[in-house]
Amino acid sequence: MPDDATARDTLADETLARLKRVDALLEGHFQLSSGRHSDRYVQCARLLMHPVEAEPACKALADKLRPHGIDLVVGPAMGGIVVAYEVGRQLGVPAVFTERQDGEMTLRRGFSLEPGTRVAVIEDVVTTGGSALEVFALLKSLGAEVVAAASLVQRAASSPFDVPYETLLPLTVQSWAADECPLCKAGGKAVKPGSRPGA
Repeated sequence: MPDDATARDTLADETLARLKRVDALLEGHFQLSSGRHSDRYVQCARLLMHPVEAEPACKALADKLRPHGIDLVVGPAMGGIVVAYEVGRQLGVPAVFTERQDGEMTLRRGFSLEPGTRVAVIEDVVTTGGSALEVFALLKSLGAEVVAAASLVQRAASSPFDVPYETLLPLTVQSWAADECPLCKAGGKAVKPGSRPGA
């Protein structure tokens, strides 16, 4: 029986292989949603467009969340929508998404929750955790209990959350503040490939 560390390494290797198969690991000069710049970018949408690759990855994430006793899965738009749906399907619980209205994270489209609902917040990629933390605050204001966070890929050096955080692939990618970016200093211009291109 493999130990926990071996199982984590196997999941990470499998996830990395999936991302490479669908050309989801990009190299260049990118502005991240956080505003920081990087020479690598993980475009999980390229993974999620292929159900044959996305389903097993989301099942593995759901399996890591199962012990937390989740009632509802919530993903911030856009990156968390497909992951939250498939993780919810694997767990057999509803999945909804938050979106911004006038710059604030909200639940719209008739989505609601009961106070005390045990929620997992799901992202495709976590770098600073900023969007997920906004979702935490919204859910807590509605009386939910945020019991876990999860993402397919963790770009953060350490968890930015105060709840258990599950991920398939810890991927350390160097990034810089925009005014310290060596790629900008060399005359390059960052592109913004994420779901918030104006960020």
